[in-house]
Amino acid sequence: MKRVTLINGDGIGPEISDAVMKIFTASGVEIEWEIQTAGENVIAYEGTPLPNRVIESIKRNKVALKAPVTTPIGKGFRSVNVQLRKELDLYANIRPCKNLPSVKTRFDNVDLVVVRENTEDLYAGIERQVDENTAESIKVITKKASERICRFAFEYAVKNGRKEVCVVTKANIMKLSDGLFLDTYRKVSEDYPTIKKREILVDNLCMQLVQDPTRFDVLVLPNLYGDIVSDLTAGLIGGLGVAQGANIGLDCAVFEPVHGSAPDIKGQNKANPTALLLSGIEMLKYLNEFDYAQKIEKALFKTLQSGICTVDIGGHATTTEFTDAIIKNLV
Repeated sequence: MKRVTLINGDGIGPEISDAVMKIFTASGVEIEWEIQTAGENVIAYEGTPLPNRVIESIKRNKVALKAPVTTPIGKGFRSVNVQLRKELDLYANIRPCKNLPSVKTRFDNVDLVVVRENTEDLYAGIERQVDENTAESIKVITKKASERICRFAFEYAVKNGRKEVCVVTKANIMKLSDGLFLDTYRKVSEDYPTIKKREILVDNLCMQLVQDPTRFDVLVLPNLYGDIVSDLTAGLIGGLGVAQGANIGLDCAVFEPVHGSAPDIKGQNKANPTALLLSGIEMLKYLNEFDYAQKIEKALFKTLQSGICTVDIGGHATTTEFTDAIIKNLV
């Protein structure tokens, strides 16, 4: 039996966590959950949204499934997601973007993957107040981090039968920082002669994605661009409610949905557990539980094909009804 840390988050986090655990239990996969609380709900008791016990649990178990955790905007505590990635050196953020059965979107045959550097760039949050009228953020790009994320992207392409890795920067303007990322990509790409290479500016990428996302395969990006583009690509397949993610390090991995904690629908039985469930399916593949991953994925797809889905993707099912339908379709 594999032991996995489950961070059940806040907002809708506990609801969708419960749904995923029920589906996993019904599938028969042997997972022992070590449940850890984090986020706004624990600040009053422990003085931080990310207690050390959560970090220690992930280090001990090596694998975690994480529900969304609220990040205060403009004030308050630093993002739990950013802290986890820094503390555990989860340098690669993987966000597959693929059409799901019966989820209506503007485009068919979307099947791309965003590979996002996860530890530095502007998104790392290195800021200072220069004076009362000026705040400054520092963009840090290093050769080490750039090389390992570009190599990860090419290795991912090879392992998963992908044909192209496209690097995304704004190197025409940020010639030193983004230029370093681009130059590193070019050097790494020489080691992968069977994989096609492409270079694109981030603004041009966004335009082309909304024109025809089927032009792209694997995208590798610095941290901030990756965060923005991965939300854009989520919109191509039905929205954040169906967008999965994974954060991979050398010896730890945290799997999580792309969406936030949606406190406005907390406790209303409206939340869509699909993104967390898809993240859990990827976690099972990471743990070499391929049969159970396939079993759960088939049940999810069969449920969607039958027209049973939550409100955010055009249906009428509650969280409970959707979960029960998936469990019924497990064979």
